This record gives sequence, C-alpha cells and structure tokens, in this order.
Amino acid sequence: MNIIIVGTQFGDEGKGKFIDLLAKRADYVARYQGGANAGHTVVIGKNEFIFHLIPSGILRKGKKCIIGNGLVVDPQTLLAEIEDLKKRGIDVKGRLFISENAHVVMPYHKLLDRVSEAARKGKRIGTTGRGIGPCYMDKVARTGIRIADLIDKESFPEKLRKSLDEKNRLLKKIYHERGFSYKKVLAEYSPYGGRIKGYVTNTSLLINQAMDRGESVLFEGAQGTFLDIDWGTYPYVTSSNPIVGGALTGLGVGPTKIDRVIGVAKAYTTRVGEGPLPTRLPKGLEEEIRERGREYGATTGRPRRCGWLDLVLLRSAIQINGLDSLILTKLDVLDELEEIKICTHYRYRGKGVDYFPNSLKVLSECKPQYEVLKGWGEPIPEIKSYEELPLNAKKYLERIRKLLGIKIALISVGPQRNQTIILDETLC
Repeated sequence: MNIIIVGTQFGDEGKGKFIDLLAKRADYVARYQGGANAGHTVVIGKNEFIFHLIPSGILRKGKKCIIGNGLVVDPQTLLAEIEDLKKRGIDVKGRLFISENAHVVMPYHKLLDRVSEAARKGKRIGTTGRGIGPCYMDKVARTGIRIADLIDKESFPEKLRKSLDEKNRLLKKIYHERGFSYKKVLAEYSPYGGRIKGYVTNTSLLINQAMDRGESVLFEGAQGTFLDIDWGTYPYVTSSNPIVGGALTGLGVGPTKIDRVIGVAKAYTTRVGEGPLPTRLPKGLEEEIRERGREYGATTGRPRRCGWLDLVLLRSAIQINGLDSLILTKLDVLDELEEIKICTHYRYRGKGVDYFPNSLKVLSECKPQYEVLKGWGEPIPEIKSYEELPLNAKKYLERIRKLLGIKIALISVGPQRNQTIILDETLC
C-alpha cells in the first residue's frame, strides 16, 4: 500500500511519530519537500530522535529511505544526521538514497535568509534562517546548484563561481555584507560531494520500480497544509508544497500509484513563527497547553502559539488533499481541562464561513464560533483502546468525526510509539 501522510494545520502535528509507526509495514519511506527548517521527533523508550532531512522511517530496521528531488538539502546537516545515527548504532549505508535533482543549500542562502528577514523589520515572515527560501528561489530562477552538480568535481567549481559572484554582488550592494570567499566555500563544500556521492541516485526510477514490484512506499512531508506556498496563509508560508501534490512532484510519482492519503492533526492547533492563528488561546491557558504539550519548535526551540481545534482549517485541508482519514495527535494534552472548545465555523460581517479564506484581510475580520464540550479530567496516556477512553473524550472525538465527515484512523495519547490507539488495523 502506498500512503501519503500530510500535515493538516501549520506543521508540528506529530507526523514524525506516525511515519515511524506506519513504516513498520512499508518497504520505503520517502521525503518529498522542505529542508532542514522542519524537525520530526520520534520517541522510543528513553531515546529521542529529531530528524531534519532523513526520513524518520530510518529507525525501522531494513527500511529504505529516500530524500526526494523536492527537497533542498543542507549537506552539513545531512552528514551530521548520518554521523549521529551511526553513533547510536543505526547504519544508513544501503538504506538511504538521495535524489540527483535535489537542490543544495549553500552558506550564502543562509545569510541571505537572515539579512532579508531582518530587513523586513516589523513585517517579518518568521523564517528559521536555514536558507530554505533563498535556495528555492535559486531553483525557480534556474540558477541553483543541484546534488548532481555537487558530486561532479568538474562542474561544481564553475557553477559555484557563477552563483557566488551573483550572490556576493547582492549581499554587498543591497545588504552591505562582506560576502563569501570562493576558495573557502569551494574547499568546504567539495568534500561534501565526495562524502554523499555513494547515496545519490535517480530516486524517481528507484521508487517507481519498487512500486511496480509490489513494494509499499510511505510518503513523508514536512510542515503542514497552511504553510503551503500556494494554499497557506501567504506570505507567512514555507517555500514548497507540503500538500499531497508536492508528494508527486517532489518524488516523480504519478497519482495512479497512490492508494491512500491520510492527514495528521493535533487535538488542538499550534503555530510557530509569524502569521494568523484565529483560535489562539488566552495567555494563561496558552502557556499551560504549551508546557503540557512541550510546544517548542524541534528545529529552532521557539515557543509555539496554541489555539483551540479549528475545523475550518481541517475542512479545507481535507478538500485540498483529498484525505480519506485522519490521525489525531496529543489528545492527552487536553486531559486536565474542564471544558474544551471546537471552532465549528467563522463569522464574517454577519455571515457564517465554513471554509478557510485565502485573503488575510478577510481572515483578520473573521471571528471563530465555538461549540463547548466538557473535558474528561483524567489521564489517558496508558489507555490502549478506544473503548477504555473516558466518555467525554469519546464525545470529543465523535463530534470531530461527525462535523468533518471523515473517519479517525489513529489517536495518539502520548509521545511513545506504543501510546497509540489503533482504530484502522490495516495501517499498523
């Protein structure tokens, strides 16, 4: 079975845990977009793993992992992750494959990310400063350096010189920065090409041949639907397509090869960085939820803003991605609340709105409308089945299912692999 896993909110939904869980039945786990600006966290016993580029399925013995053409790859971060896994007893040799067509994040991309963000002053986007946006800009402008270039000793120096000359002019004239030494960057990055060359291949061919043999692929994205460059809260978005379409273009796979598309959502809503969060909680309650849910960015450590579950967001995510079911995470974080709110729709100039507006101006005038449910007031992390859940927890889940018209496949009641209630036995 070939399954795409999609974030349905603003990222940080807990996809890493479920990629790891669902990888048990997959042969390949393939990452399709983003870069080192996103982090997937997996907790196994007392061990915590945070991945920025390597698919989290690498923790499953024998599973093959792909870094697709849709990513922008920071070779420093990638090699550091490989070395960290080796130190922890996980060898990636023969199991990790990198697309020739993925673009390379260079040091000037990181600097441009930081200085351009600083220049926006009061209108910052909230980037991570990891060079992701500038690297995608070069890709679209057809001036980027790909993995195929990095591993080619003959073409890399020439491509680097051309790109660096252009970026140094921009850095010096517009941002009044010193720029970079060609010799130093060449000396640093040329060895990276040699170190990753053994992992590089035509990943589209690899993945399609695997599916033709009847092997299963799990498609892993970063961020979430409303950080999508086309469908997110533009301009407060990422520079790629986390939605289902990004999985196809980011790995070179046709839509007829996909069996299921499953969305991941928290039992509440969070957002890191800038941009709107319509259902944001009052300060005191937000701090409580943030601490209980450990709502700090896996990549930057920045605190996430927290809000009530927003079904307007989720309805649009279901539509855009064609989801057939939903994974709900962090239900346990709501354990101690006396009452829980669900945003069922917005109110805009006296009229009800049940879709997510594309205009931020319109969105700023929308007022969330809530349905209030009673909390369950008892801990659920040790619960193993749906039947064991408190009555009010089941009412909360049933109300979400009914209002969205979509089945819930899995429920997370804690960070560990085994803290999962399985409703769809075909998945794991």
